[in-house]
Amino acid sequence: MKHSTYSRVAIYLLGLIILAFGITLNVKTGLGVSPIVSVAAAASEITGTAIGDATFVLYTLFVIIEIFIHLFMFREGRVEKFRITLLKDVLQLPLSLLFTRVMNIFSAYIPLLPDLPAESFFSSYAARFIALFLAIAATGVGASFSLNMRIVPNPGDGIVQTIADAAGKGTGLVKNLFDGVNVLVSIAISLIFTSRIGVVGIGTVIAFLGVGRVVALTNHLLGDGGNRTL
Repeated sequence: MKHSTYSRVAIYLLGLIILAFGITLNVKTGLGVSPIVSVAAAASEITGTAIGDATFVLYTLFVIIEIFIHLFMFREGRVEKFRITLLKDVLQLPLSLLFTRVMNIFSAYIPLLPDLPAESFFSSYAARFIALFLAIAATGVGASFSLNMRIVPNPGDGIVQTIADAAGKGTGLVKNLFDGVNVLVSIAISLIFTSRIGVVGIGTVIAFLGVGRVVALTNHLLGDGGNRTL
């Protein structure tokens, strides 16, 4: 797919907004957080820090890992290409600050569904599962849009794209595997420090199974298999 600069930027920004909405809505269902932020959510619950702060620390770790992978990928030269890639890696840090602010806006306006009055349909399990599937769709579509424009990815998706590029695999498959690792780490942290699963719930599991497939489907519909190299 070829895009003009303006259309690429527009699709990229739209993707980030949709992604922030999807991740936030996933939390608001009360069925479990999105896999990509499950580690941050578990750390936040244990330490009492704000989830945004915990997410920023996690994203910083992701960026560091990306830099090391790119150092390995460009070890045989292509200095100019590496400089551009490194700049995109570093720019993920201020982007993550902006991204979490957008999440906060959505969080302020989307209520926690289980806390709504019992007589409200929106507090029912039916509504919460509908919201969950909408959140999964939004997360997958938003991730696909922002990643495929190859501008500056959200760190949670940037590390997925970096691993996919290095391994030569599709982003949908890598997204599933990476989400699975995050869920396992989150469960392990919660069990060690609180003796319970914590923020992981049925919604986390469904999102783990569904988001990567939505990314792969969106890439297919856009005519992009997600395997483009740097």
